Amino acid sequence: MPGKATRASAALLALGALAYTAWVLEVLVHTGLDPVRTYVSELAAEDQPLGAFFRATDLVAGALILAGAVTGLLGTGRPRRTGQPTGTGRLTGAGRPAGEGRSAGDGRPQEGGRSPGPRRRTSREPWALVGWIALAVFGAATVADSRLPLSCAVTADPACAARESAGLVPATHTAHAVSSGLAMTAALVALVALTVAARRCDGRSPLARTGPVLVAVELAATVWTLAAVAAFEAGNGAWALGAGQRLQVLLVAVWLAVLAYSLAVSQEER
Repeated sequence: MPGKATRASAALLALGALAYTAWVLEVLVHTGLDPVRTYVSELAAEDQPLGAFFRATDLVAGALILAGAVTGLLGTGRPRRTGQPTGTGRLTGAGRPAGEGRSAGDGRPQEGGRSPGPRRRTSREPWALVGWIALAVFGAATVADSRLPLSCAVTADPACAARESAGLVPATHTAHAVSSGLAMTAALVALVALTVAARRCDGRSPLARTGPVLVAVELAATVWTLAAVAAFEAGNGAWALGAGQRLQVLLVAVWLAVLAYSLAVSQEER
């Protein structure tokens, strides 16, 4: 089961990462929104011509990521005999670090010339557990985002912004802000936790090698986005809000792709 879970999780996360980058199609099609100034989620607003399409891709992305995270979680935390690898152990901390638990005691035969039998032990790595759960929350919140669209594009439509300031927009605007904040918070936790888990278990995996860089740039993009949002809401300009947020979500998708590739590679090396 762990091996099958690893393969399934890798495939689901790779497809989820692809769907999560559907917004890059704005480079090829005219949306009427400035990518440097507007929120990514405004592409899916109810008054936008391609809103239904982007809401659908958000729904698919969230569902795939949620399924991939749950499947990955199922591949970890299974009791096993010491010395038996798990399907996700090298990538996500589901197994023991190299060199740990190779024999019972000091590795010498027991009295009578027989070696002790392998011990039962848990394969659950706390960082991996936290990471997979956070990734599942991210997927679920992204699904919620797709079902709670904005009614209009606040950063591109002054009339929409005025209605929002006056509290005349649907409650989905507030709900969308909550689900979006939850999604990105969970994504950041997942990025950090699973990257740490990968480095603790096998520093040679693609996620262990590139994860720290992606996490650092993601945190910088998040600070940029939050500062731009604060400036916009205070009436001090957009501060390239759209560019910062697009970088933020793009890095999440890249990290998901690296995670999926790392899982696939670990399975091939078993």
